[in-house]
Amino acid sequence: MTQSVGSDYVMDARRDRLVITASALGTVFEWYDFYIYGVLAPIIGRTFFPTDNPTVELLYTLAGFAIGFAFRPLGAMLFGYLGDRLGRKYTFLATIILMGAATAGVGLTPSAASIGVAAPVILILLRVAQGLALGGEYGGAAIYVAEHAPAGKRGFYTSFIQAGVIGGFILSLIVVVGTQAVVGKAVWDAWGWRIPFVLSLLLLGISLWMRLMLRESPVFLAMKQAGEQARNPLREAFTAPGNKGRMMVAMIGIAAGFTVIAYTVMFQSLYFLQNGLHVSPGMAQLLVGGSAFFGMAAFIFFGWLSDRIGRKPPIVAGYALVLLLVFPLYHFMGATANPGLATAAQNAPVVVRGPDCVFDPFAKVQPTACGKLLDHFSKRGIPYEKRGGAATGVTIGQAAVPDLTPDGLDAALADSGYSFDPVTPDTGRAMLLFIALLLFWTLSGATYGPVAALLSEYFPARIRYSSLSIPYHVGTGYFGGFLPLVSQYIVARTGDPYAGLWYTVVIVAVALVTCVLALPETRHRPLDA
Repeated sequence: MTQSVGSDYVMDARRDRLVITASALGTVFEWYDFYIYGVLAPIIGRTFFPTDNPTVELLYTLAGFAIGFAFRPLGAMLFGYLGDRLGRKYTFLATIILMGAATAGVGLTPSAASIGVAAPVILILLRVAQGLALGGEYGGAAIYVAEHAPAGKRGFYTSFIQAGVIGGFILSLIVVVGTQAVVGKAVWDAWGWRIPFVLSLLLLGISLWMRLMLRESPVFLAMKQAGEQARNPLREAFTAPGNKGRMMVAMIGIAAGFTVIAYTVMFQSLYFLQNGLHVSPGMAQLLVGGSAFFGMAAFIFFGWLSDRIGRKPPIVAGYALVLLLVFPLYHFMGATANPGLATAAQNAPVVVRGPDCVFDPFAKVQPTACGKLLDHFSKRGIPYEKRGGAATGVTIGQAAVPDLTPDGLDAALADSGYSFDPVTPDTGRAMLLFIALLLFWTLSGATYGPVAALLSEYFPARIRYSSLSIPYHVGTGYFGGFLPLVSQYIVARTGDPYAGLWYTVVIVAVALVTCVLALPETRHRPLDA
């Protein structure tokens, strides 16, 4: 069965299945390259940003993670221009080559112990290259699939691209856990962690082979044959009537909102389980990765549903439910994953008093006595409350701690029921955690599944690649990409493992209001206009 597109281009259903498969798998591989850095943030911190404080190492590493996102808008401008001028296919071929080479480079870069400050400098430059590549990849893949899809199936077809983004995260977890199991802990800590990065070269080869089999988008070919391509798509994206407003709505109402939700369940929950609740890393990765695998079905379902009820309703409903459920879900996970820690924090809360009681998570040495106490509890992942006072002191429960040395603090914590050992939830509690995470993934699917179709329909064909990519990557890069860093910084400063969720709440609330007031329904719009 065929369907006419444009003036004289004919679509073939069998070929279009190849388009979806090749594009979605390529998206999986490219996002694997980007996410592997976030999954391995703690060990990257020890290797490239060594300090005596794991919290500081993690924050430096997450800053590098955020830098990759910060350069995504520049990649969107560069590759968006090329995609609107030269075509969708060859542009996202270029992005995947750049991404694969940069990811392998991370795995081959010597440690700070070997080459000093050059190591983190090289790492940051490679993250910049990854950010530039990803800035061009998503828009190309989403538009390419949308422009091949029949009008009544765009949401369903493009939902596989959305699911592919999550698939990259799952693949990164599978490779990390599998490599750890094969090489053992000693080898993993020494150099085995580099294997997932170098594996990117194999994935690059597979992606190139698959995408070279694809043809150019029918909508782009029709524009090219008619001579209707934009001469300067980047300039036109900002000067075409009404397009700046559309890009603002796409950036704030769509990209920022759904990305913050996705990263709250993807990275925030991973760090929350490992650092805040002391769940063993393997179990935390299994829970988050396993729930993500089953949660991918929600992305496809809501993409399909958007073909029937519209793109806007699932997104608005998803935003509203996240605002209602994010704190209850995280508190439920806190009580379920490590009930001993939750009980100790409730029965014997840690209170730190003193003048100048300020903690700077980025400082190698805290300047005040009170700050040093907060630094110690931060290293241990122990929640605390700060109060003013003339003298520096700590109370755990109702008892003052007489010995404020690190050993004295640890002894007092242990006596009050706090434990620093990694915990592995039993089967029943693990299943409850899995269900909570799966619910969160479902909400993420509601806000993300329809997005590729919506954004492709939202912008004019001649400047679609640029107009879609720029707000998408500004929103995901600056609002979503900085979520791990900002949320973990808030947690470190406040001593409250739940405080970082306020970042999610604020961004999603703004996105919800923007969508309700300014986002039109796009389901019936033609793509060749």
